[in-house]
Amino acid sequence: MNLHPIPRSSNDTGASRLIVGVELGGTKCIATLADENGVVIEQHRTPTTVPAETLPALVAHVDRWCASSEIAAIGIASFGPLDLRVGSPGYGCIAQTTKRGWSGAQVRQALSSRWRLPTAFDTDVNGAAAAEMRWGVGLGLTDFAYVTIGTGVGVGLFVNGRPTRGTGHCEMGHIRIPRLPGDATASICSFHDDCVEGLASGPAIKAALGGRSFDSVAADDPIWNGVAHAIACLCHALVCTTGPQRIAIGGGVLERQPHLLARIEPLLGASLNGYLQIPDDVPFIVAPALGDQAGALGPIALACGLLSDQSTAEAASAEREGVLH
Repeated sequence: MNLHPIPRSSNDTGASRLIVGVELGGTKCIATLADENGVVIEQHRTPTTVPAETLPALVAHVDRWCASSEIAAIGIASFGPLDLRVGSPGYGCIAQTTKRGWSGAQVRQALSSRWRLPTAFDTDVNGAAAAEMRWGVGLGLTDFAYVTIGTGVGVGLFVNGRPTRGTGHCEMGHIRIPRLPGDATASICSFHDDCVEGLASGPAIKAALGGRSFDSVAADDPIWNGVAHAIACLCHALVCTTGPQRIAIGGGVLERQPHLLARIEPLLGASLNGYLQIPDDVPFIVAPALGDQAGALGPIALACGLLSDQSTAEAASAEREGVLH
């Protein structure tokens, strides 16, 4: 999808700096050329098959843009789990994943090693959260969660303006939850019998439907009770651990069954049972403002954040030099 001609040089035209972003998802990948204001210039979708097919197709877009335009940074936002430990032998790689053939794939190196450019690397959901905080429903917030319910269940989580780190990135789609009474639905997660992803992701719902069409199931069908319960349990855990100022929930499941979104906040309130309070003057559980572009703009937002951090560090260094001299 080519939306505008590619500027030859952002410095010559006086335009905003250009960013190359690549989002790797479970079923498709999106390569995007955009400016630092989030304006998309060109965008291409590539099916997620195996690394030997998918990565070269994405590299071709990255190389073409970097060779023909003055690019300020590269952003990469990928499905995981990822090794985000800078200095680790596996840094920039996909760790042990259920996506066949992708465990150990050297995503960051493949997409950025040919260009000596600042490169941001994080999860696809952290990217989407960063995009919503820069241009969407998380604007002005420092503590924010972006939940996607689709092929898997992912959570992009920012605390004090930064994505969570530690031993690894947020993987709250795999928290284990109490089931509703009488719920014996089989989990589709190969690791856990009772995690959110195993019970509420798109494949989990498809398995539970037993051949019924996903889109033809009525909003009052009992199957949605378990799905809404699982998502509300996830939100309960978020509120009780990091206390986000807002939670955005998107992904293919809610796009195809939008009635689910309105069910979550009342269930969350009932689950908290007055112990903790969530904001009641504005909606707390919301849909992403960027829609299906939240993921694609995620690596753009991550790269913008990296450039901002570098500018801040350079300014601080210059100030220290001035004091010393």
